[in-house]
Amino acid sequence: MALITDEKNCTEQLARFFPKLPAARIPVRVAPLGPKNSPVNLQEAVVVEYGSEECAIFVCTLPLEFADRVRISREGGGRSAEATVIALQYHEGRKAVAARFEGGPCEWMRQP
Repeated sequence: MALITDEKNCTEQLARFFPKLPAARIPVRVAPLGPKNSPVNLQEAVVVEYGSEECAIFVCTLPLEFADRVRISREGGGRSAEATVIALQYHEGRKAVAARFEGGPCEWMRQP
């Protein structure tokens, strides 16, 4: 229970800077992109806590920094979307990441 509360607090703190971003609960996989957009051999299953077609906020343990590029794929299949890290929030040992989708709106973010 404490882990879920810590994650929520971390994402809530970051979401304050994105007041129009609605709460969400979308399971995804996140993989950093290396040079020339090639995937690095790291990936993590996370849950988008706040998100829209333009942006997603999630807690992540991957070594991501500001301006890093990632590939986000919805669990259960579907197309992946590339995004750029636009903000980070550290809170009690956790890291929330805000990533903006590239190439236009991410269509599967609006699907239930």
